[in-house]
Amino acid sequence: MQNIILFDNKDDFGNLLPITFTRPVSAIRVGITTIREKWEAMLPGSYSVRHTDFLRDVFPSQECTLDDTLHIRSSLLPSPELIDAAGSLLPGEMLVDSDGDTLAFRGCDARTPDSFNKVTFSGDAKRLRYVFDIFLLNGEALRQDFRRLTAGRESNGAPANNLILGDFTDADGLPQIFIEEGGCVEGAVLNLREGPVYIGKNAQIMEGACVRGGLALCEGATLRMGAKVYGPTTLGPYCKAGGELSNVVMIGYSNKSHDGFLGNAVIGEWCNIGAGVNASNLKNDYSKIRIWNYMQQRFMRTDLQFCGLIMGDHSKAGVNCMFNTATVLGVGVNVHGSGFPRVFVPSFSEGSASAGFSDVSLQKFFDIAIRVMDRRNHEITESERLLYSRIYEFSQSHKHHTR
Repeated sequence: MQNIILFDNKDDFGNLLPITFTRPVSAIRVGITTIREKWEAMLPGSYSVRHTDFLRDVFPSQECTLDDTLHIRSSLLPSPELIDAAGSLLPGEMLVDSDGDTLAFRGCDARTPDSFNKVTFSGDAKRLRYVFDIFLLNGEALRQDFRRLTAGRESNGAPANNLILGDFTDADGLPQIFIEEGGCVEGAVLNLREGPVYIGKNAQIMEGACVRGGLALCEGATLRMGAKVYGPTTLGPYCKAGGELSNVVMIGYSNKSHDGFLGNAVIGEWCNIGAGVNASNLKNDYSKIRIWNYMQQRFMRTDLQFCGLIMGDHSKAGVNCMFNTATVLGVGVNVHGSGFPRVFVPSFSEGSASAGFSDVSLQKFFDIAIRVMDRRNHEITESERLLYSRIYEFSQSHKHHTR
């Protein structure tokens, strides 16, 4: 079986923070599944990951031992054309895009790229370059995942007592709604004209919800009563969401159970967004947005007009909090009170716009995390403690740049 390593590029790791503080790039959920799960399903092989040393305690990192190993850049979303190009590489060959950026190589040591024979990929290599690409690419990834996961399978029952807009099948005769075992949807409005609706194992769309696809509810996720979803939106495993969502990716185990608006947003794991929280995704003057970039340690210009809240793992927003366009919260941030906080809040900070922010001690963070995870029958492991300790040290050393 072919040995395949999904490798994290240093720039990708930095540009995808704060989401990559706590997971390899290949563990990011885009569409229905993670990037690694997409590659494993589409290109058979024996998979492992190689990431930055930052994650060494939680995620095993595989070093190359065979010259015939295929390395694939983990920020890439697989496509048939890309799979053919990468799978066809010979030992000593490197696949690059039109800008010369490395996409894949077959061999062990890419520290001397000039020693590889370059093969240029002429297709469209879609990848996560920046953290906002997670929601920008979510719609296309969701549609591709939906087709792959439902091909040749029958839905676990037809949706009953719902108002369906559009056809159950598309122009190719493929289903536009699929319910896994234990999934449930009743008394909802489902518009299938602009994207499919996927309801994962034991996931539920409650009565009164209005959904415009695409929408993915992963295992155990819940869309609550009266929710309004403008796709493409993904609720990762065991997420709970209500209110109004438009093009949102919640990676897993996070809650936004109440009214309030999120649009063009990325929410990490173990986050909680209180009742009435609203996050702007469009500036009042309609100008292009700037967003905090950890790699550059400054606010970077983008060509985006729409970008909402980016929230790292274990962060919280209290009742009726408000966020300006393109606000970035690091890991373990607790925002409360009235007013708009600044548009970048470093990890392990708590406070409000009116009272200011202070540091959260590591012990206080662990105390809260233990209570949060215990509600889902999860325990924080010793290796996770080491990881969060490392994030804390990183954050403390960089806070002076942002104050």
